[in-house]
Amino acid sequence: VKFAPLPRTRKRMFSVLCAATAVLGASGFVPQSPPLRPARVRAAAAAEAAPAPAPAEASPAAPKAPGTGSAGGSLAAEVRSDFPILSVERCPGQPLVYLDSAASSQKPAVVLDALDSFYREANANVHRGAHFLAGRATERYEAARDKVASFVNAARREEIVFTRGATEAINLVAQTWGAANLGPGDEVILSVAEHHSNLVPWQILAEKQGVLLQFVQLDEEQRYDLEHLKELLVPGRTKLVSLAHVSNVLGAVNPVAEVAALAQKAGARVLVDACQSVPHMPVDVQVKATPALNERTNSHADK
Repeated sequence: VKFAPLPRTRKRMFSVLCAATAVLGASGFVPQSPPLRPARVRAAAAAEAAPAPAPAEASPAAPKAPGTGSAGGSLAAEVRSDFPILSVERCPGQPLVYLDSAASSQKPAVVLDALDSFYREANANVHRGAHFLAGRATERYEAARDKVASFVNAARREEIVFTRGATEAINLVAQTWGAANLGPGDEVILSVAEHHSNLVPWQILAEKQGVLLQFVQLDEEQRYDLEHLKELLVPGRTKLVSLAHVSNVLGAVNPVAEVAALAQKAGARVLVDACQSVPHMPVDVQVKATPALNERTNSHADK
C-alpha cells in the first residue's frame, strides 16, 4: 500500500507525550524503584520526614497574591525546578526561557526518571516476544492505553490508538477512512485557521479523489463562524467536518460541541484536533453536544 508522504509540521499530539509518560511511568512493575514524583513533591515529603523545629511565636500570614503558588511565588517558580533543562543558563546569571513548547515540550524530572527506569528495567519490543522483559514492556504499554482512555473518558480502551503526532494521526484517517469513503463530489469542511496537520492531508486526498474542500471563515473577533458553517453544511454532500479544538496561533477555543451537533444533524462525521486542548482543559470524548457544554467551554476560555 502506498501512502502519501507525511507533511512536515511543528506540532505533536498530546497523546504521544501522555502515552510516553504513562507507559514508562506505570506503577506496579518496578518495585525496586522509588516512587516517580515531581521535585516539589519529593521536597515536601523530605521536609515532612525531617525533625520538626522548635516552636516559635506565630506571626500573621501575609496574604497570597492572585495566581501565586503555595509559597506566595509564581506558579512558574514553583514548578520550574521540576524541569532539569531549565537550569541551563544562556550566559552567567541569565536563566533559560523556553517558549517553543508547541514544537517540542521539555520533560519534567518525573518523565526523565520514567524513561531511565524503562531502559534499565523493561526495555524490549512490545507484543513481539514471550520472554520476561517483552512481557513487562507490553504490560506497561497496555497500561498506558488504559490511562489515556481514562484521562479522556473513552468508552473502551480499543478507542486509543498511539501515533507519533497529529500529522501522522490525521494522515491515517485521511488515507484509510477518507480513501475508502470519500469520492468526487463529497465535501470536507475545514476552517481557515487550521494547522497544516489538519490541512495538507485533506488537500492530498482532494487532489487524488476529487473531494471538495470548504473553509469556514472567522468572525470579527477571530473566532470560528458558526453561521458560516451552517451555510456550508449540505446533507448528503458534507461527509466530514474537521477542526482544531484550540488554536495554537490565535488561542481561541472553538465551539466543538455546537459544531458536532450541526455536523451530525447533516449526517457528517467530525474530526477534532485536540492537541492544544487536552493538556490545558478537561476533555470528555463521551459528552454529547449540548448548549450547556459550549457555555462551560466558553466560560473556561474566558478565564
